Amino acid sequence: MARKDTLVEGYAEALLSVAEAEGALEDVEDELFRFARTIEGESRLRDALSDPALPAERKRAMLADLLGERASPHTVSLLGFLVEQNRGRDLIRIAERLVDMAAERRAHVLAEVRAAVALDAAQRKRLAAALTKATGRRIELKVLVDPSVVGGVVARVGDQVFDGTIRNRFQEVREQMGSV
Repeated sequence: MARKDTLVEGYAEALLSVAEAEGALEDVEDELFRFARTIEGESRLRDALSDPALPAERKRAMLADLLGERASPHTVSLLGFLVEQNRGRDLIRIAERLVDMAAERRAHVLAEVRAAVALDAAQRKRLAAALTKATGRRIELKVLVDPSVVGGVVARVGDQVFDGTIRNRFQEVREQMGSV
């Protein structure tokens, strides 16, 4: 394992242990995952959080302002620790690894789902069952609301992508109509 991967692994394991000890793993895992996905598309924020010239106090204040009441104090504190340790550049990978580790401990595999609207408990249960059947593995869903998904859902389980969006269905119909 490369040094950088070892660091990512170590930080993910440490955060996982702290979140478990505080009884907040489920919230921390979900909030870190969502935050990582948010900053993935926000290069200015990602750059600010990883800028070694920016004082850690300023980075912590940015996190507190950005997350406010939307994240638990545990998550905000752990993110603050990461930026204080100058791990802002690795934050996305650390969060992803933490989520994977938590799922592995529960003997599940992570399914990243993007949907146009939030899914209720019954929809989540049906989707998890369908993905479990399709992959043969117990699934743990992480659902992100993504307005670019016009209707339906896109699920990624490891390297497999299940595209159940309306856009994809229309494309399939067009292809079928073109071959008639």
